[in-house]
Amino acid sequence: MGSPGLKAAREKMVAEGVDEVAIETFAHYYRLLEHGETGMIPESSIEPIDMESLADVEVDPEAAAAAIRTTAVIKLNGGLGTSMGMDRAKSLLCVRKGMSFLDIICRQVLHLRAEHGAPLPLVFMNSFRTSEDTMAAVARYDALPVAGLPLEFLQNKEPKLLAKDLTPVSWPKDPDLEWCPPGHGDIYTALVGTGLLDQLLEAGYERVFVSNSDNLGAVPDPRLAGWFAQSGAPFAIEAVRRTASDRKGGHFARRKSDGRLVLRETAQTLEEDKAALADLDRHRYCSTNNLWVDLRALREVMDQRGNILGLPLIRNTKTVDPGDKTSPEVIQVETAMGAAIEVFEGATLIEVGRDRFVPVKTTNDLLVLRSDVYDIGRDFVLDQAADQVPFVDLDDAVFKLVTEFDKRFPEGAPSLKAATSLKVAGDVTFGHGVQVVGDVTVEGGKGTRVDAGSVLTGATGA
Repeated sequence: MGSPGLKAAREKMVAEGVDEVAIETFAHYYRLLEHGETGMIPESSIEPIDMESLADVEVDPEAAAAAIRTTAVIKLNGGLGTSMGMDRAKSLLCVRKGMSFLDIICRQVLHLRAEHGAPLPLVFMNSFRTSEDTMAAVARYDALPVAGLPLEFLQNKEPKLLAKDLTPVSWPKDPDLEWCPPGHGDIYTALVGTGLLDQLLEAGYERVFVSNSDNLGAVPDPRLAGWFAQSGAPFAIEAVRRTASDRKGGHFARRKSDGRLVLRETAQTLEEDKAALADLDRHRYCSTNNLWVDLRALREVMDQRGNILGLPLIRNTKTVDPGDKTSPEVIQVETAMGAAIEVFEGATLIEVGRDRFVPVKTTNDLLVLRSDVYDIGRDFVLDQAADQVPFVDLDDAVFKLVTEFDKRFPEGAPSLKAATSLKVAGDVTFGHGVQVVGDVTVEGGKGTRVDAGSVLTGATGA
């Protein structure tokens, strides 16, 4: 039976053709919401952790090559890049030399196949909004499909719930806004519901490497595949040391009650614990969202749990129209895929270099990626060419949207190889071949232009 709100949500999902596994998973979280579950992880319930580093691990090259031959790759590719003003897959953004994120990902995988004699199937987890554009973009890579496996599977969607009574919201102005993705924790539900998990197992694959398509540092590395295979762990996440830019983000910890590893997201942190969240000496590691999953272990756990993995709830409160703060308040029920670390007994972590974590969430990140801070070699792997990755802070009022950002760098990104930071305040356009050295601040108004060939040092006004 259930409550009227859950009944209405179920009916709405059925009418939309949502998979039954996804509907039952949503119902699980709905009941948690009804019972007042917040998903919060108090600081008093956890303790800091340490972990081994990949740099200190011995991996036999033959074992690494064997492991990559039984590994499949999944790229999370459901994001539209709406925060940067995009209305299509963010992975279609040009990185450099006419290559998008998708181009580089495909070429990384094709190169590894040739180098290691590995089938290394690449599968995109798309949303209904990114599927068509993505599949059109990768169609030119004739060698990409692997017989018997799809190039994509679709993530699920669920209704946004009115905060006042947990009924599905109605928004006739734009019915698409009545729906939301369930967070990337949906990958496990979608793997089962689409049949892809069983397809991979039947084809002889032992593990998957999962990562975000906007992180070009997330290469399916044979050494890591070998480490994961020899660890015997059912599940692992690559972690990096947190920096000042990660203060507001999630981190790993150990739960005191049962000793399990947990991933605490910002949305799961109490207000009084925000200082501890930001303490880089206490909580030293954050997630790259690069995951290694033993497929047989996943199948067993899903079977044991009736296909509901039971990840911690993330209760995300927003407005139904994100662009209209006066629109009704809604709750989006979400989960994080990395939170599965607490579900698998024997799950583990490994510290990797920051070169495996190069996410592009803003145009600040995009500028760094398009600059000479990174080289892209014949293997299509990012190689950091600068001594350090500079901190970039572009004026949000001018540079936030990709279309406006591109207008102000019409002849490419400036050289940032010798930069430690670049801050731009105001409406500034950069000419060809500009170099940034050290800490630089540029201030200007509409019509301000940094001339071609300029070498910027210190504070520059106009």
